[in-house]
Amino acid sequence: METTPRLAVFTARQLTKLYRMGEVEVHALRGIDLEIYSGEFVVLLGPSGSGKSTLLNILGGLDVPSGGSASWRDHDLTRSDEAELTRYRREHVGFVFQFYNLIPSLTSRENVALVTEMSKNPMTPEEALSLVGLGDRLDHYPSQLSGGEQQRVAIARAVAKRPDVLLCDEPTGALDYPTGKLVLEVIARINATLGTTAVVITHNAPIAKIADRVMRLADGRIASVEVNPSRLSPSEISW
Repeated sequence: METTPRLAVFTARQLTKLYRMGEVEVHALRGIDLEIYSGEFVVLLGPSGSGKSTLLNILGGLDVPSGGSASWRDHDLTRSDEAELTRYRREHVGFVFQFYNLIPSLTSRENVALVTEMSKNPMTPEEALSLVGLGDRLDHYPSQLSGGEQQRVAIARAVAKRPDVLLCDEPTGALDYPTGKLVLEVIARINATLGTTAVVITHNAPIAKIADRVMRLADGRIASVEVNPSRLSPSEISW
């Protein structure tokens, strides 16, 4: 029986990134090769300084490599100008960071509406906030929300434009244990129900068990790639 080949949404070949700080050269990436597939849940695991955030920023069009190539489907990110990268980020990518970056003077609904107002086929803010379990917090300001609730508003803002991929940089890093698990449950649910490709950075090894594949980074290289034979739900892991 034939199987349909998986579609690679991200492809990188010999990706390098070099930062110069005065006379010091920092090699953040040292020849990364990877594919990430449509609908996949990938965890990038590694210690601080291993190159995880640099790699995510290049895949998300927030940074450009020093060498090698990175592509989104058939679109070469390494040859795109700033206007093309801006359009790519706006139309295809949702970002979630460790810190929530909400506007304090706007309600949850208004924070999400900032994205939906400039998207082609967005959810309503109400739909997006219901998806992350905050349908009853639409008119609350960030100061009236817990850290986990603020992070879920940030996720709602990221997914409201129906992005092809959700890129999450340490989304649980500023949260306590039970709240962090709740945020991971939201990301896993979005991946499962919407088919959104999800890439999550963490230095927390147990979180890797909720992914389809785990890419371990060390010193700017991919040290290993592991396939989880069966994914655990966030409720089943502990750290």
